[in-house]
Amino acid sequence: MGTLEGRTAVIVGGGSGIGLEVARQAVALGASVVLGGRTEAKLAAAVAELGPAARHRVVDTGDQASLAAFFGALDRVDHLFVSAATYRVGPMLALSDEDAASPFTSKFWGQYHAVKHAAPKLAPDGSVVLMAGAASVRPPVAAPAYVACNAAIEGLGRGLAVELAPVRVNVVSPGTIDGSLWSGRPAEVREAAFGQYERDTVLHRVGTEPEVAGTVLYLFANGYTTGSTLYPDGGYAFR
Repeated sequence: MGTLEGRTAVIVGGGSGIGLEVARQAVALGASVVLGGRTEAKLAAAVAELGPAARHRVVDTGDQASLAAFFGALDRVDHLFVSAATYRVGPMLALSDEDAASPFTSKFWGQYHAVKHAAPKLAPDGSVVLMAGAASVRPPVAAPAYVACNAAIEGLGRGLAVELAPVRVNVVSPGTIDGSLWSGRPAEVREAAFGQYERDTVLHRVGTEPEVAGTVLYLFANGYTTGSTLYPDGGYAFR
């Protein structure tokens, strides 16, 4: 892994979960980090943990005025990662149209608009990493709108790699990860999902947040990777 000494990584969704782990690893490699998110208390706690290399600002990816203010306050963005999203997942016949649209409303358009407002501040040798999910290619359950959203984000990454070049744009598409997303779900739901994933994946285990974050850091640091999607999913995407 290359150094990020003297670089600024902006992580929206950096107050917890994969975003916070990306911040930890970026700081360890010498970067300064700017954390964004909707919850002041989470962001402040993360900055206190990370130390003087970190600062934060509240931002809502669903509000373009909020995004404009967030990125307008920054002098430069060397690397951008956006993991903040809130949505519902389920079968087409069980979800309302509003819930089915929620992955697009929050996860797709949230990242689209974040990159749009960050673009004027992106360093020419910098990078953007979008967050999708391995369900784009191997859906583990019936959730067609969510599957389509992740596939759309992977396509967005390829399109932005062309438009924003020489800025590099890539996508990380994790499989099932034992972390903050699943920790708040009922134990029986989590155990059933993890058991199914462990049976079906090539490595027979779920992943960890540091493993996903390491993939993001690779995409930050590798200067000859763009328009690509990486799948830290234990081999589920090609089983």
